[in-house]
Amino acid sequence: MVDEDSLREQLDDLQRQHKQMDEQINLMSQAGAVDFLTIAKLKKEKLRLKDMISRIESMLIPDILA
Repeated sequence: MVDEDSLREQLDDLQRQHKQMDEQINLMSQAGAVDFLTIAKLKKEKLRLKDMISRIESMLIPDILA
């Protein structure tokens, strides 16, 4: 099993990537020539990162019923 420190490092890295992707999407959306296909791909990747973040966060929360 992966230790808690490793999970927290992964979580921090994924949250950083998610924030950077959000900033990149915002910059592209504000640009004059908007590439909707690229933005859609970035949004899909951002959602994938969010899912991974949620999965790791749930692994870090202790199981109260156990």
